[in-house]
Parts: sequence; C-alpha cells; structure tokens
Amino acid sequence: MEDLTQEEWAEQLANDDNAVVLDVRTDGEVAEGVIPNAIHIDIFKGQGFIYALEELDKSKNYYVYCRSGNRSGQACNIMEQLGFENAYNLEGGIMEWAGDIVDFE
Repeated sequence: MEDLTQEEWAEQLANDDNAVVLDVRTDGEVAEGVIPNAIHIDIFKGQGFIYALEELDKSKNYYVYCRSGNRSGQACNIMEQLGFENAYNLEGGIMEWAGDIVDFE
C-alpha cells in the first residue's frame, strides 16, 4: 500500500494501462459524483466489502479513494492482506481532488 499525493496519484493513474479506480465511499457520497471510470464498493458493507474485493483481479493496480483519505487507507490495508500487490491511497480523498468528477452510472 502506498499513500500518494493528489498530483502523484493523478499522474501515475494517467500513465497506468493496468489501472482500476476504486471508490470506497457510501452510496450517498457516490451520488454526489465520482472520479471518472471508478468502480464502487462501500467499505462500510463489512464482509460484503471483503467478498466484493475477492472478485477483483489482483493483477491490476488499484487507485483507491474515499472522502478524505482515511477509509481508502483502511481499504488499501485490507486489500494488501487479501493479496493485492498494488493499492494506492489518494491522500486527502475526493475533497482535495482537482480533476474531473462525473455522475456515477
């Protein structure tokens, strides 16, 4: 797990052909908009969160964010325990995000 600044996260994501953006916020937060192409798995779903993570491809690079960076940091630690090798936490979360935000589909 690696904490990346907003700039590092955005730059690394833009240059990563194996990237998956993961939003771990609640449904209500996601309704306010997401970073483009994000998949959504609510970390507060408990065991359901674990089950959903286990369905993901562990060979991908995951760029994880939440509202402020705390839950996404926890999610990255959980992912590491489950065998994910590359999980990157967005420091400051979407509150600090200066890039595009789109409606979740």
